Amino acid sequence: MLSRFKIPKTILWVTNLLVIFLLIFTLFRLATFLAFRPKNISAGEVIPSFLLGIRYDMRWIAFILLPVILFSMSPRLSPFFSARNKKWWTWYLAIITFIVFFFFAAGFGSFSYNQTPLDAGAMNFVEDPGISLKMMFQTYPMVWMILGLIVAVIFFRWMYHRSHWQVINKTDGKGIPYRRKFFVITTFILLLFAWGSLSPRPLTRNDSFRFRNAFKSYLAINPLQNFFATLKLRKPEFNEQKARAAFPLMADWMQLPDPTNFSYRREIGPRSNSLESRPNIILVQCESFSMYKSTMSGNSLNPTPYFDSLCKNGIFFERCFTPHFSTARGLFAILTGIPDAQLFKFSSRNPDALEQHTIINNLEDYEKHYFLGGSPEFNNYEGILKNIGGLQMHTEGSFKSPKINVWGISDHDLFREANDLFSRKTKPFFAYIQTSDNHRPYTIPESDTDFEKVFVEDAELKKNGFESLKEYNCFRYSDYCFRKFIEAAQKETYFHNTIFVFVGDHGVAGNAEFLYPSVWTNQRLTDEHVPLLFFAPDLLQPQKRTEVVSQIDILPTIAGMLHQSYLNTTLGRDLLDPAKKNNYAFITNTAGGIGMVTDEFYFTRNINFPDEQIHPMVRGESRFSKQQQDSARQRLSRFTNSFYETAKYLLMNNKKN
Repeated sequence: MLSRFKIPKTILWVTNLLVIFLLIFTLFRLATFLAFRPKNISAGEVIPSFLLGIRYDMRWIAFILLPVILFSMSPRLSPFFSARNKKWWTWYLAIITFIVFFFFAAGFGSFSYNQTPLDAGAMNFVEDPGISLKMMFQTYPMVWMILGLIVAVIFFRWMYHRSHWQVINKTDGKGIPYRRKFFVITTFILLLFAWGSLSPRPLTRNDSFRFRNAFKSYLAINPLQNFFATLKLRKPEFNEQKARAAFPLMADWMQLPDPTNFSYRREIGPRSNSLESRPNIILVQCESFSMYKSTMSGNSLNPTPYFDSLCKNGIFFERCFTPHFSTARGLFAILTGIPDAQLFKFSSRNPDALEQHTIINNLEDYEKHYFLGGSPEFNNYEGILKNIGGLQMHTEGSFKSPKINVWGISDHDLFREANDLFSRKTKPFFAYIQTSDNHRPYTIPESDTDFEKVFVEDAELKKNGFESLKEYNCFRYSDYCFRKFIEAAQKETYFHNTIFVFVGDHGVAGNAEFLYPSVWTNQRLTDEHVPLLFFAPDLLQPQKRTEVVSQIDILPTIAGMLHQSYLNTTLGRDLLDPAKKNNYAFITNTAGGIGMVTDEFYFTRNINFPDEQIHPMVRGESRFSKQQQDSARQRLSRFTNSFYETAKYLLMNNKKN
């Protein structure tokens, strides 16, 4: 129809291309909605998200098509000037289509794994391309996925060719002249689409938060917009004035000695019941050790019976929460006592945040060891570990055992080699062991012939929070490795004067309503809920602790067990201090949520839009009156904001000295 108005061929082709790309973007959004729609959101409710999404899509389509128009202002560069030009422009579009499809695939994967859209946090793994790619190829059918992507791109290149031919077929012989004004008008229209708004302010990522609903916002914004908009947010930021203003409230909650002195430094002396035997410390950071999937939670599949038996003979905290969902952030939180509150970049990747004080350096005359089956370069673990003076690294390349996958040697072999070293020690030691096997690609070495895989029906697996049989058996394999380690250690003399500390690095999202109140599932507390165990049968009396605690509390608690003073400069607290009050755990995520878990409530706030919610941590909201919930919301809102500002400040101001 446009050809009747003597519109140039290039403009007609670009119009067709715009329709094709809009179809591609819309189909992705529709697939996202159908695959990840929450139960409580209907199709009619997301129409505004689709409409706003078209504006985001049109801005990126405009970016794609503007080069065609701008270059074609010179007729010799038009895709209709020669066959060679057509070839180059269709290849340009094919390459762009490949990039768009890549972002869509990554966005779909992000939704599937994290229930959040693709953002610049993905760069944390791009910075380790070798390890990340190996993990993907060992986990997913990447060859078939890449072939499928290539076939799709070839198909759309054929569509671009066909559209080009159709324009020629409709316009040949009609004497349509080159008119620059049409190109100028089209450029203006595309620039308007790229601006995304008729107002002086362009369309931005923040406009998606107008719905005040995470899923509706995520559905509106496409992966390209969200990824590039969050790139600038990877730079650390803090506000000292806000941290200072928050200090009196923080000091009151944390029972700091001087609420008028803006400092988190406190010299803490030995407790009356501290251990004078200078016990060894073995701290095990357990990969993806999600509480609701374990036997300790009451999971009917009983995947961790041995660890459950350890918990009954140790000091077991059944409500420990990590500050974030990530192995690197877990390591950072444990070592520093600070939640890694930077949203889109691991602090272990931030050169300005690497220098940190850690309580481990207060363990005088202790040998210090770190064990990891793979490479400590991944997520720059080694960068944060360098804060530990005299640390001896036992990592990839230093073991006798063979690698089994991208994560290095098996956890069983890692524990075995660590135990061999410990058995030869004659002076106190601190050891940090980081496991890896309970992670994709879920490899169980064939050499462990006494470990038996079991078969469970898919329905039963899903009912108990497992996404696959491989994941379930790998979770069971972790329990097998813990058993082998403790059984071997029990044969050595060091065992009787050693405190073993086990904690999950993070949890895993999933449906936990069969075990816990709905807040665990609906607010994704499953991401952060992990077991925490202090096990030393010759030194510690068994206790089952039900209060809420945090991963950042681990080192102060270990230090509090030892008969020596230590310096604490951050936010962790000694969980066994009889004077401790105010049970809480701070949580944050890349979706812009910050929150505080207490024994009674989980308070959440979104930093992108004004949305505060409070959820009882027990079944049945009727247990708390509206007045009680409103009072708790106001109290926790102030403390959560104060904690967040303080954590950001300390990330950049907890230097070694």
